[in-house]
This record gives sequence, C-alpha cells and structure tokens, in this order.
Amino acid sequence: DKRGFCVSFSSLQTRSLLSVFEEDAGTLTDYTNQLLQSMQRVYGAQSEMGLATEQLSRQLLEYEKQNFALGKGDEEVISTLQQFAKTVGELNTLHSELATQMADRMIFPMIQFREKDLTGRHKHLLIKHEAAMVKYSRLPKKKENEKVKAELVGEVAYSRRKQHQASMQYYCALNALQYRKRVAMLEPMLGYTQAQINFYKKGIDLVSKKMDSFLGSVSSMTQNIQAQLDSEAEAMRMTQRELLSMEDTVYMPDRDPAPVNRTLIQKAGYLNIRNKTGLVTTAWDRLYFFTQGGNLMCQPRGAVAGGMVLDLDNSSVMAVECEDRRYCFQITSPNGKTLILSSVSHLQWICTLNNISRQIYLTDNPEAVAIRLNQTAIQAVTPITSFEKRGEGSPNPDRLASIIGASQKTSSAPEPEDLIVPGTPIQFDIMLPASEFQDQNRVGGRRTNPFGETDDDYSLLQQVFAVRFLGSMAVRSGQTQEVIYEAMRQVLAARAIHNIFRTTESHLMVTSSCLRLIDPQTQVTRIGFQLQEVTQFVAHQENGRLMGFVVEGRDWSEDDEEGEPSFSAFVFESNTEGDKICYTISLGKDIMEAKKDPEALVQLLKNMPLTNEGKFLLLDNETGNTANGGAPDEEESEA
Repeated sequence: DKRGFCVSFSSLQTRSLLSVFEEDAGTLTDYTNQLLQSMQRVYGAQSEMGLATEQLSRQLLEYEKQNFALGKGDEEVISTLQQFAKTVGELNTLHSELATQMADRMIFPMIQFREKDLTGRHKHLLIKHEAAMVKYSRLPKKKENEKVKAELVGEVAYSRRKQHQASMQYYCALNALQYRKRVAMLEPMLGYTQAQINFYKKGIDLVSKKMDSFLGSVSSMTQNIQAQLDSEAEAMRMTQRELLSMEDTVYMPDRDPAPVNRTLIQKAGYLNIRNKTGLVTTAWDRLYFFTQGGNLMCQPRGAVAGGMVLDLDNSSVMAVECEDRRYCFQITSPNGKTLILSSVSHLQWICTLNNISRQIYLTDNPEAVAIRLNQTAIQAVTPITSFEKRGEGSPNPDRLASIIGASQKTSSAPEPEDLIVPGTPIQFDIMLPASEFQDQNRVGGRRTNPFGETDDDYSLLQQVFAVRFLGSMAVRSGQTQEVIYEAMRQVLAARAIHNIFRTTESHLMVTSSCLRLIDPQTQVTRIGFQLQEVTQFVAHQENGRLMGFVVEGRDWSEDDEEGEPSFSAFVFESNTEGDKICYTISLGKDIMEAKKDPEALVQLLKNMPLTNEGKFLLLDNETGNTANGGAPDEEESEA
C-alpha cells in the first residue's frame, strides 16, 4: 500500500507520516459526530411521528363524544372519521416499524464505528516506555548493582516490546480506517433507504388495496358539502347586497317598532337599571336580566349564576318618563319596592312581566292562557255587536284573567252592554286646559294647598294618596259596583291593546267634602269632585292596588232645566292597597252626613282622634310623603 509505511523508517519520518494519518482520523471523528447527530434527529422525528399519529387516531374517535349544539347531519362525518382513525392507526404501526428499523440499521452501525474504530490505545504504552527509560538513565556508573541494572534493563525491553506491538496495531488500525470509513458512511444510509422503501411499499399496499373506494366516496362528499357552502354563501351575499342597498332611515331608532308578542311568559336580555349614587344623583348600569318562574333575576358581570332581584307576583309594570334615559319602565312590587329599567324593547318587557305578574306561569298551559287573555283584551275594546253574545252560564276561561275580565259573572250578573254602552271612548289622561292653569297661577292667585286647607273651608279629614290615573269612561249606571269592575276591565284591556303603558303620578286628596286630583310638581288641581257626587267606590277584588269610583253629573244637552243624570267611572292604580282609599272616602261621607246633625257629629268626633290643634283627623300612619319624589317605600302622603 502506497499510503502505508514501514517500521524501518527513521523516527522523524514515522512521526511525520503518523501525524498525517492522525489528522485525517481526527477530521473523520468530527464529521462522524455531526453525522450521527443528524441521524439521531431523523430518528427522533420518526419516533415523534409515530406518537403523533397515535394521538391523532385517538382524537378522531373523540369527535363522536362531543356534545355539539348543532350536530345535525354529523352521522356521515362520524362514520368517516372512524374509518380515518382506523387507517391512521395502521399507519402508526408502519411509522413505529420504520423508527425501529432506523435505530437498528442506521443509528447502531454509526455508534459502533465511532466507538470501535476511532479510539486510540497506544499513548499509555508510550508513557510507560518513557518512564522505564528515565529509571534506567539514573543508574550510577561507579557503583553498579547488577541485580537492579538487570531488572531495569528487562523493564525497558518489555516496555519497548509492548510499545512496538501497540504501535504496529495502531498503524494497522489507521490503515484499516481508510477502508472502514467508506463502509461506515454507506452502511447506515443503506439501512435508512431500505427501511423507507419498505415503509412506502406497505403504505402503497394499504392505500391502493383498502382505501381507493373509501377515499373516492370521501372526496365526493366533500365536493357536495363545498357546493352547498358555495350556494349558501351566494345567497348570503345576495341578502347582504339587499340589506346594504336600503336607505339609512331603516337603521334609525324609533322608525318602525317591532310588533309586541303579548303571550310571552319568559324574557332575558340586557337592561339598564337606575341606581342611586347620592341623595339626588343616579347612575345607570347595564346588566343581564332574565325571568325564572315568578322572579326577576340578574347575573352581574363575572358571576357564574344569577340572583333574585324582585318577586314579580302581583307587581305593577308600566312605562315611565326619565329625564336622562329613553325607553324606561318601572316595576313596583306589592311591598313598595320599585325598580326603574331601560331597554329599546321595553314594550315587550312590559307585556312579558305583566303576564308573569298575573301568575300565568303557574297554569298547566301558560301559552294558551296568555293567548286567551289577549283575545279577551281584544274583545274588551271591540263593540259587543261584532261578537256573538255570550251564553248566560259561560264560565271564565281562567281565574288568572280576572285582572282583565273581573266583571265576567254568572247568569245573575248584568251583561257588559247593560253597564257600559258598547264603543264608549276611553280617556287615558286628564289634561288641564291652559287657560285654567293660567288662572290658577296668575299673579295674586293661589295654588291649591296639597293638604286641602283653605281660608274658608274647615275639613276634619284630609288624606293624600299617591295614585296613577289609568282611564275614565261614561257608564250607564252609578248604583252598582259591577260597573266599576267592567270599567277597570275595559280600561286595562284598551291600554294593553294600544300599547299605552305610560302613566303620570298624581296625588288624590280625600277630604270630608271633596276629592281632588293634584299635580305633585305644581300643586295645581287637575280635577275635583264634591263628595256627594261620588255614588260608588270599590277596590279590585284580586288586584288590591286597583280602585275606582263613579261620579254623578248632569247632561244639559236635552234643554232640561234640571238636566239628565250622567255617570262617569274613574280608574286609578295606587302605590298601596285600594281599600285604604275606599275606607277614607267612606269615612269622608260619614263625616259629611254627620255634619247635618250636630249630636251625631259630636258622637263621631268622640270616636275619631284629632291632632293637637284639633283640626286634622289622623288615620293609621301607613303612608309617607311622595310630593317631591319620596323614597319608593313611602308610597302615600298624609296630613
């Protein structure tokens, strides 16, 4: 071999040639380490591929266990994914087998070559030879010890023999390395390539024999789904173009409000609620509200569940005016708690909450009951002649309809047309004429005292109640309470049909001589009646906060000197029980009658407590001052 060398060369020549071989071996060692790292990276990626395909197979099977809210049409997808999971599982087996072959036929030969052929072993023998020569050179010449000299000579000869033997083996290894490195570079790549070829052959057999028809069906299914998507997308684009082509007035608020569904008994959405931040300052918070049974619930931001805000049973819900917010409505519970809320869909909220307050949700079929109540309300504002006359013994369709149909009685009760003329108009607000307002506020004039006290009127009874006027209408008779119940039914039904939910709060003052409806802001009397003109008064049988009375007047249209008697029914909603107002009116009538007989008046005064001044009659202290925006739990005022 031309690249070999002979041991008979001089030491300098040997060392020079040896350095060339060692430099070559060092370069080969560095390259081998880098190549081994690259091979280990490929092996690691293949092993990760096997783990990844195994996880993919398991994840495909998990699709069937997902509880999708819109899972319609997923049966084909589930079966297809199951087939794919089976195929991926088989591919995982091939990937694992490929990783094993890479470890055995690529990584292991390279590690073996590096550990066996690139490690030198002659340097320690060279160190031993040098140490033996140092000992031998230190022997003295004058006093030689033959025994010691013989031992050192033998040690030097032995170390030289071993060094020569190791050097010959090392030189042969360096010569052989020139051949082994060729094999070491080719053998791992040969194993890698053969492993890949086997993998692809098995993969082709798997796909071509088992998957051709399956993949074809899957391809057809995806094409059909894509065609449906394209069709749907085109329809959506057409719809978007139509919507975008509309005028800007379509998006303006208060243009065409959506029709109100009057049969809902559940509602949820965001509402703005007014909260007090000081004595006179308020703030609005936007929170999520929903109804649950007969309760109004609220779920604050970040909360996992909602809490009850108000019990809606027998509550009053109506639209109100607020200076700093539109679309406001107010909920008043029987115990006096009040909430003011705001929403663009406030009319729908009002209808729904009113349905809940009637406890419709407790019936077996709440939707049907709500529909019947709505039909009853339509009949209430439609002339009776346009409907078939009801049978005398026809029962009330539902007890909960009594709030709207309280006057539907048995066969002995009068018919509605006997109490109120069909088609009678209803007045929903008492508007004070401008001239009268100017007269009452003219310079030098005097406004009405909110407690009914005047210079020339001494009244033993003055009681003020916070009420809301719901409506008034002409009636045929003023001698029965049924006419008030019928007027309540028609007024409430007409408000529901025509979406008239807004009312104005006033003060109803009851004295021993008259009734007055006073504006709480201006203290101007809107309307007043003498107490002897009030012929009937009663509170609703089931909704205790509703009350009404009938006032007798005179009709002068027939040129009669005395005039024909006429009757009008007035319906109110109070913040407290209507029975209290009726009791006060009855007490005022008793005082008015007792004034005719001094002895009877004295007897009545003995049983009635007066103030310390002996001027005002004190009733049970169950009301508070609401003249100037009192607290919600102080619903009435009294003097």
